[in-house]
Amino acid sequence: MRLRSWLFHNFREVSRLFGFEEIDFPVLESEALFIRKAGEEIRDQLYCFEDRGNRRVALRPELTPSLARLVIQKGKSAPLPLKWFAIGQCWRYERMTRGRRREHYQWNMDIIGVPEVTAEAELLSSIITFFKRIGVTASDVGFKVSSRKVLQEVLRSYSVPEDSFGRVCVIIDKIGKIPVEDIKKDLKLAGMSEVAVEDLLQVLSIKSLEKLEEILGDSGEAISDLRQLFSLAEKFGYSEWIQFDASVVRGLAYYTGIVFEGFDREGKLRAICGGGRYDKLLSTFGGDDLPACGFGFGDAVIVELLKEKGLLPKLDHQVENIVCALDSDLQGAAAAVATILREKNQSVDLVLESKPLKWVFKRAARINAQRLILVGLDEWQKGMVSVKILSSGEQYEVKLVELE
Repeated sequence: MRLRSWLFHNFREVSRLFGFEEIDFPVLESEALFIRKAGEEIRDQLYCFEDRGNRRVALRPELTPSLARLVIQKGKSAPLPLKWFAIGQCWRYERMTRGRRREHYQWNMDIIGVPEVTAEAELLSSIITFFKRIGVTASDVGFKVSSRKVLQEVLRSYSVPEDSFGRVCVIIDKIGKIPVEDIKKDLKLAGMSEVAVEDLLQVLSIKSLEKLEEILGDSGEAISDLRQLFSLAEKFGYSEWIQFDASVVRGLAYYTGIVFEGFDREGKLRAICGGGRYDKLLSTFGGDDLPACGFGFGDAVIVELLKEKGLLPKLDHQVENIVCALDSDLQGAAAAVATILREKNQSVDLVLESKPLKWVFKRAARINAQRLILVGLDEWQKGMVSVKILSSGEQYEVKLVELE
């Protein structure tokens, strides 16, 4: 919990720095909310069941569909752009591996109502700000950036039907995770010809924007968006963190434009975070589409990365004061001292039983207490208590009214 609280504090602080407001959603949602647009990957990973009202429900596997519903619910009453963040618990039924759990927390930041690539650039800046705060550098982590429009342009040139697009994305997202022959087989099953499959895989292997331009030309939206993003990255000052990689498409079907994925440079871990643009999500849930983009950042992989880099913070339990009565008859007096300090916003561990001093000192060491405050009969009768500074051993008496 100490580690989780530290992590969440940094998520919240970065969100605050970027002017985002915190939101949350129900953990139990309608099953249809996720199946409708998330794609096949999610369908197989839902913890779902029928409730007592014979409704199909699911524990949320991600937060974006719930976000879409909230945006629609707010309608025109919410002035654009919306800049919202959430730290939510999610569940996915899948094979557990390093950095992947069936139950995890996810930090999401989303910008609704901005069509320009400036929104994606801002989101990447926020994640990089978070990394810098916790001691992670550009030599530890990078971002692979591409656009779903690259894939659309290639598929369109081979007359691959539009309704196959989501399925193709899920398959491509497995590149590097399963053998290439299996990728080819799955793409053919999705309705692509052998020539189209070979050409698509060639395009997806491109790691340079210039090379992509040679193949697709420079007039398309994909190239224009990506060029603008890389230009903005220079202005934000994080060019060294990002690189073009055409194979990044993200597995979820709702992405429509720029997509990005955070990875560790050593290649030992799975994706740290990922996100992109999803301009056509709201209409899937019966609303009017708005330009939108966002990211999800899980709590599991980042902890593995911090362990790997020796960057896990030392988070001991810490209490400012430990208060102890030297006589059982003075337990009420000790409680009064604790109350005075707590009203002054100081943390206090009150010893609730009669314990020998040896035990009290051990307890103080275990909770990293800064001061030991002893309530003894002689001092109490004079309206005073004894204070011991545990780091230096200095000890003095102080009047109760002057106790700070």
